[in-house]
Amino acid sequence: MSLNDMGRAAKDAAYALATAPTAQKNNALSVIADELADNQAAILAANHKDIEAGRKAGLPEAMLDRLLLNEARLEGIIADVRNVISLDDPVGSEIDCRVLENGMTLSRRREPIGVIGVIYEARPNVTIDIASLCLKTGNASILRGGKETFHSNMELVKVIQTALEKTGLPAASVQYIEKPDRELVSELLKLDQYVDMIIPRGGAGLHQMCKQNSTIPVIIGGFGISHLYVDSSADLQRAPDVIVNSKIQRPSACNALDTLLVHRDVAASLLASLVPVLNEQKVSLVATDEAMPMLQSANDVRAAGEQDFDTEWLSNTLGVAIVDDVQEALTHMREHNASHSDAILTNDLAAAEAFINGAGSAAVYVNASTRFTDGAQFGLGAEVAVSTQKLHARGPMGLEELTTYKWVGKADYLPRP
Repeated sequence: MSLNDMGRAAKDAAYALATAPTAQKNNALSVIADELADNQAAILAANHKDIEAGRKAGLPEAMLDRLLLNEARLEGIIADVRNVISLDDPVGSEIDCRVLENGMTLSRRREPIGVIGVIYEARPNVTIDIASLCLKTGNASILRGGKETFHSNMELVKVIQTALEKTGLPAASVQYIEKPDRELVSELLKLDQYVDMIIPRGGAGLHQMCKQNSTIPVIIGGFGISHLYVDSSADLQRAPDVIVNSKIQRPSACNALDTLLVHRDVAASLLASLVPVLNEQKVSLVATDEAMPMLQSANDVRAAGEQDFDTEWLSNTLGVAIVDDVQEALTHMREHNASHSDAILTNDLAAAEAFINGAGSAAVYVNASTRFTDGAQFGLGAEVAVSTQKLHARGPMGLEELTTYKWVGKADYLPRP
């Protein structure tokens, strides 16, 4: 099928989804969850093919971790789908309502965006996240995953389309671009006759390509250097747990810590207690000249190069820099693409507020791990992406972020004077 045909089919499916009752959409999600459980063996076998192909191709361990599905992760995906069922359907809800002086009742009512095109890389769970959130909000979707996830995604989309057909919804509500050709991505970005929004999930190169080539509105997200600043007032006994969690819980995730900024007054003390834990976790450190003498006991440390603090590591590597205060930390963050998830550890209310107000990030934390930037953790169900731009949506994009609104005016045969 050509992309033009896919776009036309998606547009037709979007019309059907827009008027589908919540009960029917929830039933489709329930059947998707059941089908995922029933087809676990086939899904994991397909994923094993992708993992083996990735190893042969020399993919780094961080990429393989993003690609991996196992029983526990699949159970988590199924739980996320069932959680989306339990969430309120935003479609048809009113954002606000008022009566004008002329007697007209005027409201804004949420409705689906239409057709969402999503371009993503080696994360097969994204396929289910997008499908479930789009279906709940009445949007059709056209998906293009990375070649690394081909077998996994084909099996997952088969499950989704089987569930759609069983529940009376168009199979074209969720479509997948099977060919990995880069030309098809460029073609998708020009399919503005049918596609209403493009969401790229990947590195800076993918985002830049979409911004430069798309004739469709693009939501940028998923990339940004994550920072954690330890203030002079921070509890140094408890700080290491949060730092290690931010870095180590899942290093390949986009909300994993990339750069640790430490106030000069507490740097020596904090790093002395932190380095042994980082050594145990086999974390490689990249440090400024000032920080290097405080990291001599580290098993793996080197001086930072020119681009290191602009690198989203997605691995067991952590940048370390010493700063004078919260303002210098914020300056460092502005210079090094702090747009995703950033945190401060402090017991000083003024420092916390300065950080919150000064950080240009989609998600900012006080005394908490950066790893919380996640649709499920935020109570949104799953997420389509983490938006780092400032228009329409920011942070994890859940159900409401996949809707737009229309103005609805109701009156008693009212002409305009």
